[in-house]
Amino acid sequence: MASKKTAIVTGASRGVGAAVVRAFLDRGYNVVGNARTFSSESFTPAPNLALVEGDIGLRTTAEKLAQVAIEKFGSIDHVVSNAGIFSIKPFTDYTAGEFRAFVSTNLEGFIFITQLAVKQMLAQGTGGSVTCITASLAGSPIAGVPASIPMMTKGGLNAAILNLATEYAKSNIRFNAVAPGAIDTPLYNKTENDFMQTLSPMGVISEAKDVADAVVYLTEARYVTGEVLHVDGGAHGARW
Repeated sequence: MASKKTAIVTGASRGVGAAVVRAFLDRGYNVVGNARTFSSESFTPAPNLALVEGDIGLRTTAEKLAQVAIEKFGSIDHVVSNAGIFSIKPFTDYTAGEFRAFVSTNLEGFIFITQLAVKQMLAQGTGGSVTCITASLAGSPIAGVPASIPMMTKGGLNAAILNLATEYAKSNIRFNAVAPGAIDTPLYNKTENDFMQTLSPMGVISEAKDVADAVVYLTEARYVTGEVLHVDGGAHGARW
């Protein structure tokens, strides 16, 4: 297990991102977390934790993240591109503004920080990894859960991961994705949770920690690259 490596985590203030930050801290990593805002209930800066507020869809925010990681901890070894937005509605109801927001957060939020991290990893010459959070729905749509426009971005990330894994394999920089299904968050009431339990063959809703465990595995699995790891109770490629 890597010790005192530095991981950047976006969308780190709550949910999956916060679970990933806690998992990395527990395993001895230095972490630079990013979110639009952090509350005192989420995280506070510590010797092995730096926090950078800002919109990750802006290159200036990505530049600040990379700068803090290098200045405070001396390296960028891993990136977890978790920040993302999602909504469900009929295809014809999505607006141009919503589409641009998906592109900004889900795609540019991955591209800018990953470009900077890869350049740093190449300069360090010791390899590294990038893991992004996509969605099971990107490859396995479910009737009654219309999400065509956000899945354009999530599916695009899956494609990018496969291409980047090949492009940087000789440099020992690995690219993977975790594709969750339904995840339990405080945003859903009991009725919605009952519905969400029908979205996988296992009939369960995963927790943020389940996704974080998959992220940790991909971060430390030194021969795994180009992988889309589903954490969805078997929903991908299944009929039930």
